Amino acid sequence: MTTLEPAARKAQQGTGPEPASRPRSDPANAPEVRVRLGATGDGGIGALAGAAGGSLALTWLLFERMLPLSGAFGFLVCWYLLFLGMLWGVGRLMWDARTARDRLIQTVVATAGLLVVALIADQVGYVLFRGEHAASHLNFFTQTMQSTATLSPITSGGALNAIVGSLEQLGLATLFAVPLGIAAAVFMSEIGGRLARPVRTVVEAMTALPSIVAGLFILGVVILTLGLEKSGFAASLALTVMMMPIVTRAAEVVIRLVPGTLREASYALGGSQWRTVLSVVLPTARPGLVTAVVLGMARGVGETSPVLLTSGFTSGMNADPFSDHQVSLPLYIWNYVKYPAPDMVARAFAAALTLMVVVLVLFVTARILGGRRPGDLSRRQRRRIRREMTAAP
Repeated sequence: MTTLEPAARKAQQGTGPEPASRPRSDPANAPEVRVRLGATGDGGIGALAGAAGGSLALTWLLFERMLPLSGAFGFLVCWYLLFLGMLWGVGRLMWDARTARDRLIQTVVATAGLLVVALIADQVGYVLFRGEHAASHLNFFTQTMQSTATLSPITSGGALNAIVGSLEQLGLATLFAVPLGIAAAVFMSEIGGRLARPVRTVVEAMTALPSIVAGLFILGVVILTLGLEKSGFAASLALTVMMMPIVTRAAEVVIRLVPGTLREASYALGGSQWRTVLSVVLPTARPGLVTAVVLGMARGVGETSPVLLTSGFTSGMNADPFSDHQVSLPLYIWNYVKYPAPDMVARAFAAALTLMVVVLVLFVTARILGGRRPGDLSRRQRRRIRREMTAAP
């Protein structure tokens, strides 16, 4: 009884005996901890800085004091390899083998991306630096080179004829390549059969076809055999040969992404195969098809070899692609960059800058128009559906 009196007294006072342990929290109700993949915490920044500094010092000693080595490229390569080796060593001192390997691979991928961005920025900056002097004058976009001599000032002459020629040749090539490419993609993905595999093999082989082979094909078949003169139309045929496999491959991939349930629903409602393809498959894959078309156009607009062999060269304006020679921006660049006069070289780099802007516009257009997945509704379509649902009784 004496042993129960302190407990009874505590119970009367309302305190009671203290629990032996506190209840554990439920793991299901615990707050979610966000894990950041690729984070540079836990000494990652220090390891990177230490490995970079140590490898730079060791590379300097090797090139300047110990070995008969020289050259900026070799210095950078040696520095990078030593940096990776030191990063692995420092990582093994700080983390386990799996974490150190993961950080090393992350560093390799990140530096490769930075290298690609640096190379692109260097090319764009160099072209901008060399061509800004000519592109800053309005006459470059409003005049031709017909009345401009080699030593004429930069305020004379321009690339209007090349811009018009490139746009016309690209428009004709798109007009020819897009229907053929999409039709071939529909045949390979929707119809199939014994000929699907040979057609796919030919398309894949044409994707890696050198551009000069396309120019030689049009030169030998269309110009020399059929007697067609060199013109913008012949150049557009050569560009069609280059663009069609790009459009076909990209369109086939996009069409295959269309859910099969949509086709089954169309067949269940009594639709035929061609009606299903025309009314269901192609509208669903429209954003991806637009991306395929724009990517093909971006490939064709910068080709030089096919145009060089098929279009001819002229310094004046020729807005008719079906007769006489017609110059384009790649051919304009190739012709005038060889001149010894600095102003001629500046005009060539200004044309290269214009061509880069055209390609950039095409890729941005492809990104905007093809950002949605097949089957996703655009904002305009969602607004229209909401209006119809609101207006319905």
